[in-house]
Amino acid sequence: MLTYTPINPVALQLGPVAIHWYGLTYLAAFGLFLFLGLKRLRHEPFASVTGAGAWSRKDVEDMLFLGVLGVVLGGRLGYCLFYKPGYYLSHPFEIFAVWHGGMSFHGGLLGVILAQWWFAHSRGKPFLQVMDFLAPCVPTGLAAGRVGNFINGELWGRFSSPDLPWGMVFPQSGSMLPRHPSQVYQFLLEGLLLFVLLWLYARKPRRQGQVAAAFLMGYGVLRFVAEFFREPDNFLGLLALGMSMGQWLCVPMILGGLGLWVWSARRSVTPAQSGATPAGTS
Repeated sequence: MLTYTPINPVALQLGPVAIHWYGLTYLAAFGLFLFLGLKRLRHEPFASVTGAGAWSRKDVEDMLFLGVLGVVLGGRLGYCLFYKPGYYLSHPFEIFAVWHGGMSFHGGLLGVILAQWWFAHSRGKPFLQVMDFLAPCVPTGLAAGRVGNFINGELWGRFSSPDLPWGMVFPQSGSMLPRHPSQVYQFLLEGLLLFVLLWLYARKPRRQGQVAAAFLMGYGVLRFVAEFFREPDNFLGLLALGMSMGQWLCVPMILGGLGLWVWSARRSVTPAQSGATPAGTS
């Protein structure tokens, strides 16, 4: 059995300016996205797209900028709507108090989807092609976020068997009984494992939309599994069928991903529809 040793959330103090570990994990997430996005430019079908729809470094940078906005705005609004709608309807100005915490991955996902739809529309690129480009670059950012959760000593797991070698006591939870280090589980599952699977899956020719669909299904399933080990939010507890809010929010992700994958498999996409332009034309 291990005991969590509290880590100072401030990584570096420069006079009145405090640099937090959580902020550094976000910075790492954005850096990893840029690095992987530049790698994706050399992958098919993006490397073969020519003419007005050709992919460039600026596209990756703009997708990152819009993605950050989508994550922050969507994540905050999603938390307010999915987890505490009654409270925030009664205290609407608290929605802007982001320093009090409260972000939702599923809300952030919706924010990113809307932001990338606008990007695709403004650049004349097929929306599903944009999402296929984006999907394999996301899990490493999720992994970085879980590192931040662990450093902050938050989102700990449910009680574990005392015999579990990696069971961990989180004193800040109010109990000295061992728990599952669910932040580590999510780092390994939704972060590293999902990244490896998606990166390998995306390297072979796929129908447009299938890589994005694989992300939805993969994240949904892995997060659903991880939720069995994560302590439910104390103000919600377990909901219908003994499932947490996180699990319920994963259900439409899995079904939507499955539907998108099947629809993409049955759909015939021509080069023009995929955004590619035959060589020598514009």
